[in-house]
Amino acid sequence: MARHPLIPSLLAAAVLAACGGSSESNTNTAPGFLGAVRATNYDGASDDLLTAGLGASGLAAPAPPAYANALAPTAAELRRAAIHTNYRAMLDMTAAGGYGTFYGPNVDAEGKVTAGEGKVAGTEYLAFADDGSGRKNVTLMVQLPASFDPKKPCIITATASGSRGVYGGISTGEWGLKRGCAVAYSDKGTGGAPHDLQNDTVPLIDGTRSSAAAAGKSAAFNAGLSATELAAFNAATPNRFAFKHAHSGQNAERDWGRTTLQAVEFAFWAINERYGEVQGGERLKTFTPKNTITIASSISNGGGAAIAAAEQDADGWISGVAVSEPAIEMPANPGVRVERGGAVVATTAKPLVDFTTVANLYQACAALAPSIASTPYAAGFAAGFASTALPIAPNRCASLAARGLLSASTTPTQAEEALQKLRDYGWEPESNDLHASLAAFEVAPAVAVTFANSLSSASVRDNLCGFSYAATTAAGAVTPLASAALAGMFATGNGVPPTSGVQLVNNLGKFGPARDFLSASPAGAFDWNLDGAVCLRNLVTGTDAAAKKLQAGLDETRRNGNLHGKPTLIVHGRADALLPVNHTSRPYAALNRKVEGTASRLSYIEVANAQHFDSFIGLPAVLPGYDSRYVPLHIYLNRALDAMYAHLSSGAALPASQVVRTLPRGGTPGSAPALGTGNLPAIATVPAAADAIVLTPGAISVPE
Repeated sequence: MARHPLIPSLLAAAVLAACGGSSESNTNTAPGFLGAVRATNYDGASDDLLTAGLGASGLAAPAPPAYANALAPTAAELRRAAIHTNYRAMLDMTAAGGYGTFYGPNVDAEGKVTAGEGKVAGTEYLAFADDGSGRKNVTLMVQLPASFDPKKPCIITATASGSRGVYGGISTGEWGLKRGCAVAYSDKGTGGAPHDLQNDTVPLIDGTRSSAAAAGKSAAFNAGLSATELAAFNAATPNRFAFKHAHSGQNAERDWGRTTLQAVEFAFWAINERYGEVQGGERLKTFTPKNTITIASSISNGGGAAIAAAEQDADGWISGVAVSEPAIEMPANPGVRVERGGAVVATTAKPLVDFTTVANLYQACAALAPSIASTPYAAGFAAGFASTALPIAPNRCASLAARGLLSASTTPTQAEEALQKLRDYGWEPESNDLHASLAAFEVAPAVAVTFANSLSSASVRDNLCGFSYAATTAAGAVTPLASAALAGMFATGNGVPPTSGVQLVNNLGKFGPARDFLSASPAGAFDWNLDGAVCLRNLVTGTDAAAKKLQAGLDETRRNGNLHGKPTLIVHGRADALLPVNHTSRPYAALNRKVEGTASRLSYIEVANAQHFDSFIGLPAVLPGYDSRYVPLHIYLNRALDAMYAHLSSGAALPASQVVRTLPRGGTPGSAPALGTGNLPAIATVPAAADAIVLTPGAISVPE
């Protein structure tokens, strides 16, 4: 009978103790990058790791319990609200969409629906990773459930998605908590709470706020302006906010892999502090990567961080990788080919800031294309400008044509041309149905501005391309933010404005600073600030000093495709319009096979009828049509994690690369029938020939 991999370590520790020996290197000391560690125990009843005491039913509620004092919420209240907000932001929370049946706290690790609330008792460890300067202060967190089994030790990473704070990966962490695994989180140098520059207040690690002077090096983020610089900035541009992802000056994405690995190392320390063998009154490093299963996981930017961590894992912390819709920055010249249905895709493997600045140029115009008029929110997007008496999106089309960026002469033909521009730049036809809703939510400008600032290591003082962040009136004028909105933004903010009352502002509008899409260009056209969009695009394609600075920062974030033979499952929705498969998962799989050859153990799972924002499926009253068209990708991440765990724990075969052909719920948009097992075919270990994705060195062939 095979021995559990932990037994040799326990025997060695016992022998060492019996002989009176000691090994300083084996003492469980905290990693040097960690600051002070806060450890909080949760009983699994009044409060817990997964739901902050709310349970499955509380997470399903539209809002968490109100703060006792909305102007000064406590750390515990902010944590509860942050878990509620971030969990719901990732998932479809409707019963018809699968919550409570296919996933959710009440669904156990084996997929069985229980009558319980799914609360998880355990200990939560929280600390900054920093170099002593207080300028980085990346928030790391470890959740160690009471169900952790020292005989079957496991860790999963749940690095924050998007630009969120440390609880941004809680929906991924759920899988690990149910399995009794420790969960290692990192906010990766981003976060939802800003530096309020007008009043000089900053967020702390627990989300509460303080004056910058009192916080000192304990601020989760401080924009780093001197008193003189701050006064001048506020005089010129009052009531502005700085956000960590955009304005830390750290080019955080460069270090997303490293900070994910730091979270893993923190998890090992926490596990050993609780369960490590004791010798001479000290805990030993009983649990190591050699006897502990560690899966790097998460979604979106967090999934990209997991991939980066696996590439950078020189010390063997990670056993395997299972991620969903990862943001992957490809090399500048990857030398890979992507085919779909036997046809070569012309434009692939572009980095996020590249294809997002293209979307920022064309998506608002493309959303008016007659060919997609029946897609989710397209009618609302077109009609919405009537309330402002400004034909903003049609004006964007006209201004694009005036600059020679479109050649058609009418709004409908310009919109169709803009839509084709997106198709030509790598978006799949399945993404067409998403452009109107993403344009309405200002997704492309928000992401483009944040990443341009971050990659440029810009200061908030730079007002890169004339953009800043502030609250605005209904007419778009800059105004002070409501105090309660700022006080709770750690919990409600997504770190990439527009968020929680903070808007994207064009400082260079003809009639003064104004909310970006309501601002006038220098020529007087209300065209959704085309000048700003062109400026952002020029940072990617230009040759001036500002462009070279961004491009140098971008080069620091590019991945190399070498996963060092780690078993890896990448799941991605074919329709993804935010992180198109032709720029991310498809070319990365080809690159990995090119770099690793026969040593590659990566499988790519492409899910038909799935896209980036599961939470949008759960908004049938706002976005009817998501429910009838799309299945939740989250289910397939969970299945990939199940498969990876089975492989690492018992040697089960991993599924081969394939397209999973799901069945949309159909029915009337906004009232689609309930999701059922028939909509969600399994990931096959060996797919049918018509579903198999073929990977060869430097090439990927995806079937129709």
